[in-house]
Amino acid sequence: MILGLDPGTAFTGFGVITMVGNRLRALEFGVVETATDLPLAQRLEGIFTEIGELLRRHRPVATAVESLFFNANVRTALAVGHARGVTLLACSQAGCEVFEYTPQQVKQAVVGYGKASKEQVMEMVRVLLGLPRAPRPDHAADALGVAICHANISGVRESVARSLERRDGTRAGGAERHSAK
Repeated sequence: MILGLDPGTAFTGFGVITMVGNRLRALEFGVVETATDLPLAQRLEGIFTEIGELLRRHRPVATAVESLFFNANVRTALAVGHARGVTLLACSQAGCEVFEYTPQQVKQAVVGYGKASKEQVMEMVRVLLGLPRAPRPDHAADALGVAICHANISGVRESVARSLERRDGTRAGGAERHSAK
């Protein structure tokens, strides 16, 4: 089970997926929304509390978060940084390992093209998870995309590790048999 997060102070997207064999399935997705008229500290507390609840409810083995993208608007980048901080803290306190991916890595893993449009990502998230329609709002779709990215990348890592273990085990076994003769 993987929790994907798309942090923001107004909307923090989340998506919980599970992998059964090579099939992915969405268990829950949506957004944590905070009221813009609340002080920043209260908004961050709300995000922290809701993400903590998700972590307790689903107990994911990993959390995938999109790495912070710096744009020309410093105020937006700072706000996203605050939201990322409380989501990372919630994950750490829950003992859940966190993995970060760039927007290009997510698009590459989901669509196969690192410069895919938001619409292309949303449609492929729908297809890969077998959903009847694209997830809404887009923050939830982005969070599911990050979770799918981690599922794909961690699956490749595990396959490579198993392959290396078999290869190394065969070599070691062959060397031992040879030296025993």
